Amino acid sequence: MLDLLKHGIDFLSDPKFSFTIFAMLFLWALFQRPIWTKLGTILAMVGISLGLIVALQDRNFAVTLLKPDNAPIFLMIFVFGFCLWIAMTQAHNNDRRIEQKLPPEEKETSDQKTWVWPDLVYIEFLCMILCTVFLVVWSLVVRAPLEEPANPGNTPNPSKAPWYFLGLQELLVYFDPWFAGVVMPSIIVIGLMAIPYIDVNPKGNGYFTFKDRKLSIVTFMIGFMLFWNFLIVIGTVLRGPGWNFYGPFEEWNPHKVVALTNVNLSEYVWVKFLYPIGQHLHLNWLSQGLPQTNNQITPQNLGHVILKEFVGILFLMWWFLYLPGRFAKGAVGSFVERIGFGKYRLGRLFDATRNLYVAQGFVRYSITILLFLTMATVPLKMYLRWTVNMKYIVDTPWIKF
Repeated sequence: MLDLLKHGIDFLSDPKFSFTIFAMLFLWALFQRPIWTKLGTILAMVGISLGLIVALQDRNFAVTLLKPDNAPIFLMIFVFGFCLWIAMTQAHNNDRRIEQKLPPEEKETSDQKTWVWPDLVYIEFLCMILCTVFLVVWSLVVRAPLEEPANPGNTPNPSKAPWYFLGLQELLVYFDPWFAGVVMPSIIVIGLMAIPYIDVNPKGNGYFTFKDRKLSIVTFMIGFMLFWNFLIVIGTVLRGPGWNFYGPFEEWNPHKVVALTNVNLSEYVWVKFLYPIGQHLHLNWLSQGLPQTNNQITPQNLGHVILKEFVGILFLMWWFLYLPGRFAKGAVGSFVERIGFGKYRLGRLFDATRNLYVAQGFVRYSITILLFLTMATVPLKMYLRWTVNMKYIVDTPWIKF
């Protein structure tokens, strides 16, 4: 029975299943007030702790998780969970008070004075002592993950970056290195810098609230918790030798071979779709296969590149140019309602984009929605890679996406 459970967990840990399940449960939990109480959070943290303790009884799971390099992952899970609980508890509590025509809890304490000494300095001094003791004990108990000098004849398999860069290393699987290593981090930094200038919602200033800041909070949680932290967990727990996926209870076999052939969208279009049609209709221009291109910037080569990637180019134009307008008009929310999901949180969340356009105006809204759609390309590329092994939507000699 236990082995059957482990095999089931290994099967569900495949990213296309585990990411979907985690995303749906996490987004659902954000809207559930009973979860963000002391009892709900204690039960959740105790459940996670007991699950880890039971899972650590398995040798393969313990070998992976108890590596000194992976120790911060344990801390990250519990620290993020604790901080999220504090924020969401106060937010839902204030929402409850506002519904009762009461001021936010921070309003009642805003007029109270807090002295630097002894209140602030005393607490900071105690925290400094506790953190120092914790770091000293940790350094004595946990061995430093030091290895022998680099040997070009004996490359580690898998060769992983430090845990805080594993999300970026995992992102390299789905995007071109230039885009994943330079463009995407730059967009993240610029987007964070732009938040004070594009966020014009005055609600939530000086107090915690979820009801009045749903779109902002959900967007941040999707980007930080679902994408970045989940990518770190994938790189830590699920990536093994050959950078293949392994279940948490699966032995890391360096001889494991997975038959994967990465295919671009243009190859799907020209080779797998148009080529058979051209052969059947005896049309040479359709059955020519993938148009040949090179690195030269000439009118003829540019025409071949556009012809080869026309489907991917049209898709990106639809994604970044057409969808923002449809979001602004509320058409996406109307479509969600027509297919039967309007009564759920998803329909109301999409409908919020129309209100966002009215509140922000054209310029701020354009920046916001383009940043949001750029972030949304991450799960898009992830699912395309996991399901149909698609590498690039657009693959030109100069730009790959």
